[in-house]
Amino acid sequence: MVTAKARTVFECSWEVCNKVGGIYTVVSSKAVHMLKYYKEYFLVGPYFKERAEPEFQEEEPPKELKDIFYELSAETGIVCHYGYWLIEGEPKVILLEFDSIKYRTNYLKNYFWENFQVESLYSSWEFEEPMLWSYAIGLLIDKYQKKTGKQSIVAHFHEWLSGFGLLHLKIANPLVKTIFTTHATMLGRSLASRGIDIYSNLNEINSYDEARRVGIIDKFTAEKACAQNAHIFTTVSEITGKEAEHILGRKPEVLVLNGFNADDFPTIEETSMMHIKSRKKLRDYLTYHFFPYYPMDLKHNLIFSTFGRPEIKNKGTDILIKALGKLNRDLKENPIRNRTISVFLWPLQDNNGPKMDILKDKNYFKHIKDAIEQNSDTIFEDILYDVMYNRKINVDTSLNQKFLLNMRKSRFSLKRQGNPTLCSYNIGDEFGNEIIQMLLAEGLDNSKDNPVKVILYPTNLSSNDLLLNLDLYEAIAGCHFTILPSYYEPWGYTPLESIAVGVPTVTTNLSGFGKFMEKKIKKGDKSEGVFILERHQKTEQESIKKLFQIMKQFASLKHTERVKNKINAKQLSFTADWKFLVENYINAHNISLEK
Repeated sequence: MVTAKARTVFECSWEVCNKVGGIYTVVSSKAVHMLKYYKEYFLVGPYFKERAEPEFQEEEPPKELKDIFYELSAETGIVCHYGYWLIEGEPKVILLEFDSIKYRTNYLKNYFWENFQVESLYSSWEFEEPMLWSYAIGLLIDKYQKKTGKQSIVAHFHEWLSGFGLLHLKIANPLVKTIFTTHATMLGRSLASRGIDIYSNLNEINSYDEARRVGIIDKFTAEKACAQNAHIFTTVSEITGKEAEHILGRKPEVLVLNGFNADDFPTIEETSMMHIKSRKKLRDYLTYHFFPYYPMDLKHNLIFSTFGRPEIKNKGTDILIKALGKLNRDLKENPIRNRTISVFLWPLQDNNGPKMDILKDKNYFKHIKDAIEQNSDTIFEDILYDVMYNRKINVDTSLNQKFLLNMRKSRFSLKRQGNPTLCSYNIGDEFGNEIIQMLLAEGLDNSKDNPVKVILYPTNLSSNDLLLNLDLYEAIAGCHFTILPSYYEPWGYTPLESIAVGVPTVTTNLSGFGKFMEKKIKKGDKSEGVFILERHQKTEQESIKKLFQIMKQFASLKHTERVKNKINAKQLSFTADWKFLVENYINAHNISLEK
């Protein structure tokens, strides 16, 4: 265990008690481990009352902080809320209200331009709001150091949104050692989402010109200034480090890889039970989604899924759909036993609620299921006596005729024409939806003769979403395989979340997690648990072909081989436990004190 040299650490992020994206997961899951190294550890975020209330317990601050908060408020009107984040470890939190300094917006734009060449003349509130907040952080930490006289203070800033505090400390108080972490460069993400192959063309990219062209010059110059002026610069992965070295002009001194708390996830034995329970719910859904149109053998059906932000290019949804089309055509010509594959697409996307037809079919299905369960004792008894009397079991003679008649009527109510819908929720112009168009272009229309079935399920998975009624981890656990072929993914929590619940996954060598896993797995092993799709310096067609081969190989596995994959996947997840990876943060802090 490395020894921490800093006395006080302030870790600053827009996502402290303010869930927006993946950085929330990083700072919240890591906090309990940071407390093992630092007695004086404060997480700093913005104060938005409605967002903070469910997870922030406000308390009276200790006298040392109370006096500092009072002075800061008297001088600037900035209000500091002190308390505890209601997560594991209950770390101390300071949330800042900064409305009182809105009038200084233009002054601060000029201040950061003159000192750091941050170009924000035409910026909107999207830029100005975090600028004001993070400048307020700089004022707070500066005052803290000067009032207490403490040495060995480290201030760690995540992303450009918090970086103006770092820039202010550069001028006001260089005694405070600063660390800047970029989780993804603004320019890299923007260019990748537009289909530009940044990794093959890094040396040809003129960062300033491209940032102006895509309209992010303010965020880009802020991010670059933070990277250039921090005592220590860090990124979350090897691949983002290479990207940042060119785009931001500085090679990171430390890689602070993202981890998770393995103890918060089920054991390998528990994942098996979780899989059976959740798979049952997924199969129920497939029954009332598809069976009104045609039956299929769910015992030989594998469930694949993909999930995350609805970024079609960056998340690799584009090549996934094309690879699924190729797999569908191949399985028609070269079937694998009675194998069918159902693929759930779970993007976080706005919708107008579940489709009424699916809700109706769910209710019909539930009626049939409940009726069978209510008559289960009678059914069991009839079959038992048939067996004991050595009679041939005949459904028509063994079961109550009235019951059978009611079941046939209920089944008739489920009968529908055409093909099952591709999308389970109302999303406005469905056939104008890019994903729907891509699926239809590949012939993935859920027709009876297609062995690959696809369901676009565009909502935040939860235990009360009216259809599946599964939260994200439960839904993943019910799958056999997750496919996450990201093109731009600085780290990638999604494949880690998958293997943490014992589900094998596909990731890529363009994701930070994929690069991390490359050193952990045995390539070519059918039971490796994590499959790395090579996308670096590969054409789209090469990536599609390889992804098709991975999926077909997995679909061909025997049950025992799939079980081995589950075991290996779970075992690999332990290598990303914060128990090990948190030391990267401590090392970064220690090195900063030497600057």
